[in-house]
Amino acid sequence: MKFIVSEKKGPHGALLVITDSDIIGKKFEEKNLQLDLSKGFYQGEEVSEEDVRKIITKAKDLHLTGKVIVAMALSLKFIDPNRILYINNVPHAEIVVG
Repeated sequence: MKFIVSEKKGPHGALLVITDSDIIGKKFEEKNLQLDLSKGFYQGEEVSEEDVRKIITKAKDLHLTGKVIVAMALSLKFIDPNRILYINNVPHAEIVVG
């Protein structure tokens, strides 16, 4: 699996936006919620799972979208499962690493 990674400047330092590559460019809506993965915010560099595992631990803020990246973050105990937002079955989580 490949991921799209973009690094932004966040209020707490580096903000990593990591998205499953197979959903980039798509838009998901459910009731009054929307994930628009076609926006420039989600565009970035394609990286491997191995590379994501290396960089994910260095970020202070994480913005994660997609089944694979959210599952990885759950396995690394970065996310409380009760804090995951689902829009049309697409998981999304935002984490501030303390």
